[in-house]
Amino acid sequence: MRVARSLLVLLAAAFAVAGCAAEQPYTQTQYVQAVPYGIDNVTYGTPQRGYAQPAYAPGYVQTARGFFQPAPTYAQPVQVAAAPVPVAAPVQVAVPVQVAAVPVQVAAPPAAYAYAGAQQGPYTLDSGDRLRVVVFGQDGLTNSYVVDASGHIAMPLIGSVMARGVTTEQLAAAISEKLRNGYIREPHVAVEVEAYRPFFILGEVTQPGQYPYVANMTAETAVAIAGGFGPRAFRKTVVLIRNYMGQQIRTTVPLSYPLRPGDTINIQERWF
Repeated sequence: MRVARSLLVLLAAAFAVAGCAAEQPYTQTQYVQAVPYGIDNVTYGTPQRGYAQPAYAPGYVQTARGFFQPAPTYAQPVQVAAAPVPVAAPVQVAVPVQVAAVPVQVAAPPAAYAYAGAQQGPYTLDSGDRLRVVVFGQDGLTNSYVVDASGHIAMPLIGSVMARGVTTEQLAAAISEKLRNGYIREPHVAVEVEAYRPFFILGEVTQPGQYPYVANMTAETAVAIAGGFGPRAFRKTVVLIRNYMGQQIRTTVPLSYPLRPGDTINIQERWF
């Protein structure tokens, strides 16, 4: 009897232990895999400073065949999308464009304006003009001189003096300068035009050719001097050729246009 009671007590104790085990299943603490900064090893167990916070997994599970311990699971690493690195927009530096300067072609003024300027300006001497040169107190130098084909006049003592393209005042100053250079201490010179060089008329006139210039004459006066228009002449305008500032200018002018010594007039032929 005593033995039987001992067996019963042992059986009861065994069942009690089994019940406690069933009521409180064994659990195992599982830590997440963590790698500290700067260390390559993997540590399980008590978390240390610098490791990730442990995550708990379920322990043993009771089944019909006994107790089963599931495979350890670890917390999956969270993949955080990398923030796009802002790329600085390329700075576009404006490069100064060097544009070649284009020369501006200024239209030449009409020939009529050039003639108007020449008409208003002082008269300049040229070949064919006959001049009266007066040197006060010097009768041997006072005389009439003709501007030759080279544009000079020849005087005693001082020789050749350029007269082409200058006014009578400028020529008098040039003569005085030469006389003052070893000939006369204080020369006083005056120059005036005694006879102007001739003008020329060509084209559809009765008698084309060279004629003496008449003061205040016009193109119509020049046609009259040449005997009038020819039968096929264009009678509204004439072509005028004039030497102005060393250049020969050609333009069309009306019959009332004033002429100057040395001008050339061309009377055009009409076509109907």
